[in-house]
Amino acid sequence: MEPSVDRIAHPWGSRTPYGRHEAWPTRVDAYLAEGVDPEKVDRWVQAASILHSDGDAMDIAVVGNRMVGVRGRATDRVNHGRLGPKDLFGWQANGAADRLTRPLIRRGGRLVECDWDTAMECIVSRSKALLDEHGPGSIGFYTSGQLFLEEYYTLAVLARAGIGTNHLDGNTRLCTATAGEALKESFGCDGQPGCYDDFDHADVIALFGHNIAETQPVQWMRILDRLEGAAPPRLVCVDPRPTQVARRSAVHLTPRIGTNVALMNALLHEIIRTDRVDHDYIEAHTVGYEELTEQVRNCSPEWAAAICDVPAARITEAAEILGTADQLTSTVLQGFYQSHQATAAAVQVNNLHLIRGMLGRPGAGVLQMNGQPTAENTRECGANGDLPGFRNWENDAHVADLAKVWNVEPSAIPHYAPPTHAMQMYRYAEQGTIHMLWISGTNPAVSLPELSRIRSILTQQRLFVVVQDLFLTETAQLADVVLPAATWGEKTGTFTNADRTVHLTEKAVNPPGEARPDLDVFLDYATRMDFRDKDDGPLVTWHDPSSAFEAWKRCSAGRPCDYTGITYDKLRGGSGVQWPCNDDAPDGTERLYRDKITWAHPDLCESYGKDLVTGAADSVVEYRSLNPEGKAVIKAAQYLPPHEEPTPEYPFQLTTGRTIYHFHTRTKTGRAPQLNAAAPDVWVEISAGDAEARDLHEGDLVEVTTPRGALRGRLRVTGLRTGLLFVPFHYGYWDTPAGHGPDGDTPSRAANEATVTDWDPVSKQPLFKTAAAALTLVRRGDGATAPAPTTTASAPVRSGAVPATAGGPGAYASQVPGGLPSPDTQEGGIR
Repeated sequence: MEPSVDRIAHPWGSRTPYGRHEAWPTRVDAYLAEGVDPEKVDRWVQAASILHSDGDAMDIAVVGNRMVGVRGRATDRVNHGRLGPKDLFGWQANGAADRLTRPLIRRGGRLVECDWDTAMECIVSRSKALLDEHGPGSIGFYTSGQLFLEEYYTLAVLARAGIGTNHLDGNTRLCTATAGEALKESFGCDGQPGCYDDFDHADVIALFGHNIAETQPVQWMRILDRLEGAAPPRLVCVDPRPTQVARRSAVHLTPRIGTNVALMNALLHEIIRTDRVDHDYIEAHTVGYEELTEQVRNCSPEWAAAICDVPAARITEAAEILGTADQLTSTVLQGFYQSHQATAAAVQVNNLHLIRGMLGRPGAGVLQMNGQPTAENTRECGANGDLPGFRNWENDAHVADLAKVWNVEPSAIPHYAPPTHAMQMYRYAEQGTIHMLWISGTNPAVSLPELSRIRSILTQQRLFVVVQDLFLTETAQLADVVLPAATWGEKTGTFTNADRTVHLTEKAVNPPGEARPDLDVFLDYATRMDFRDKDDGPLVTWHDPSSAFEAWKRCSAGRPCDYTGITYDKLRGGSGVQWPCNDDAPDGTERLYRDKITWAHPDLCESYGKDLVTGAADSVVEYRSLNPEGKAVIKAAQYLPPHEEPTPEYPFQLTTGRTIYHFHTRTKTGRAPQLNAAAPDVWVEISAGDAEARDLHEGDLVEVTTPRGALRGRLRVTGLRTGLLFVPFHYGYWDTPAGHGPDGDTPSRAANEATVTDWDPVSKQPLFKTAAAALTLVRRGDGATAPAPTTTASAPVRSGAVPATAGGPGAYASQVPGGLPSPDTQEGGIR
C-alpha cells in the first residue's frame, strides 16, 4: 500500500523507480472515509475512474448501501494500483445532499417535482408532436463524455434509426473531436495506434500541448518513476506554461498561442533536412511524403522562431532529440486540439511518427489523447457525430451494413450530409430549426464558449430543453424537464479509456431516491416512442447493460473496434482488455499498425479526408486516386495566422485549461471537500514580466475582458510566457453566493464568458485558446480598491430558474485562505 502521503499537497505520491524495458512496479493507493475500519468493509466492488480519460481501475468500498472509499486495482494494466487525487476523493460527490432524487418539470415558470410518468410523457408527447410538425431535424441530442458504452450505443440507435435525426453529438466535441479526426486523416480510421505501456520502453517522450501531470496524473506517475530509474527517457514539452512536465523536460518549447503548425513544420523541416527519416517505412506504408517535404522546405527554425517567438536554437535542439530517438512516444492533447489549426497541428505529430517509422512496436507510438473519461466510446458508438463502429457515412456499403445490424432500411439512417456537430446544433437551436434539445450528463451553460450566447439559446421559449443529470446544474436550471440520473458506482456498464482499454464498472450501491441509470431512461424513451424496425419488431431489443453490451458486440463485429472477444466475465477480476479483441486477438491488441495500415483502404476507411486548412471534404474519387492501396496518408499543412489577434484594446491572448483537482465544470469534484479546498475558486495567471510592467501583484483581484464578456479572479504570477493569460475553465455559479455570477452584482468567474465562438474547420472542435483579452485591476490583494472597470452584460436566465444551493462546498471553500493553490503542486494545465 502507498505510504501515508498527503495526496493533495503531493498529488503523484511516492516513487517506485524502474528502468527502461522493465515492468512498472505495483503501488496500491487507497482512501477510506474517516472512521472506516478496512476490516469492516462489507464488500469491494470493481470499477474504474470516470473523472479523466486514463481509465484507472479501482475497487469501491461499501458498507451497507454506502460508498466509504476506494483502492487501486493492482492487477490492472493501466494504473498498476495507483490512483490520482480525483480518483481518491471524487467518489464523495455521489453522497452529496443536493443530489437530484425526483424528476422536475417547469410549470408556471418554475421547476417543480413530478413523477417519472409525468416527466417522460411530457418528453414523449413533445417528441411526437415535433416529428409530426417539423420532422426528425427538429430534435437534437447533446450528450456527455461520462456515460457508459451501453448507454451511448442505445442513444445512437434511438436517435439515428428511431428519431431519424442527424443531430447527435457529445461534449467530447470539446475535448476529443480533433483526436479522432487527426487519426482518420492519417490512418483512414479512428483508433489509438499506441498504448500506455509505450512509456515503459521509450527513450524519448514528447508531449504536444499535453500537461499529462494534471490531465492523466497516474501516467505522469509512470513517467516520474521512469525518470528516477535506469536509462530515463528525455522529455520534449510543447506548452506555453511552466507545468510540472515542462520542469522535467530536456527541452521546453513555449510557442505563441495559435502557432503550433508553424512549430511542427519547423521540427519536420529539420528532421527531413538532416535525413533522420525511415525511407523504407515511408515507401512501404505511406503516401504524401513528397508533398510534406515541399511544404516544409522553407520552414526553417529561424522562420518558425519569428512566428512562434521561440528561439531557433531550441527548435533545433528539440528536432535533434526527436530525430535521434530510438523509440519515440508522443502524446497530444488540448494545447493543440483547442487551438488554431487544431487538426492540422495534430496531424503533423502523426507525420513525425510516420516519417520516422515510429509505429506499431513497444515505445514507438503516438497517443492522440482524450480529455473526457468515456470519450472513446462516443466515437465508437456513433454518439459524437459519426456512425457506430467507425463506419463511413459517405460509403453506401457501410450504411447498408449498419442498417442490416439494426434491421432497418438504409434510408432510415440519415446520411444525406455529415452528422451535425455540437456547435452547429446550438446554431440551429439559435436559428429555430431545432425545437427540442436533450442534454445528458453535461453542463453546456458553463462548458461551451461565449456563455451569454449559450444562455440566450437555452432560454428561448421556442426551444424545449431536457436535462438528464445528477445535480441541478447551471444548465438544468434552464430546462423544461430535468431527469435525475444515477452515476458511476450506482449502475453497471463498460467504458474504454484513451489507449483502447475496456473496463467494467459494476453497481456498488443504489442511486438516491428515484434517480435512474441513463440506460434505463433511454430504454424507457424508446419503448414509449414505440420505435420499430423494418419487420415491425422493437428497434431496441435489449433491456439491461449486459444485453446492451452483447448488442454492441454484434455492431462492432469485423470493425476496427471489434469487441466480439470481450465479455463481462472476461473483464471481471483481472485487468482491462484493449480492443480489437476477437478470434484473431483473443487477449486484445496492445498496438495498432504493427505490420500494415489496416483500415485506410478506400473501401474500408472511415473518412475520405478533408483539406486541413479549409475543412473541405475530399471525395471518394480523390481519396482513391491518392491512396488506392490503403496506406497511411502523410498530410501537409500550411501555417495561417490565428483569426483573433491581440490589439491595443485587447493586448493579451487568453487560454483556458484544467487543474489536477477538478473535472469539467466541477459538478462532482466541487462537491468533494478535499478537491474543492485544493482549488476553491478561479484564478488568473500572468507572466512575471507582464505583472511588473502593470504594477500587478500576487493575490490582486483582476478582471479579464474580451469582446464577448468578462470574468474576475485572483492573480497568480508565474513563469507563463509573456503576453498570455491563463484561466481554469471549471468554475461556474452553482456554489456562489446570491448576487454573484453573470446576472448578479458582480461579474462572472466562468472562463467561457470570455471565449470565442469559433472552431477548427476540420474537427469542428471549439477554440478555447485563441481569444484576445484585456486585464484590469479591480482591487489590490491587501483590499485597496481600484477604479471599477466596465462589465459586459449577459442574457437573463429562464424565468423561474431554481436558485443555486446555499452553503455546501462553497461555504467550505471560503475557509481556505486566499483561495489560491500552491505553485509547487497546482500547475493547472492545458486541458
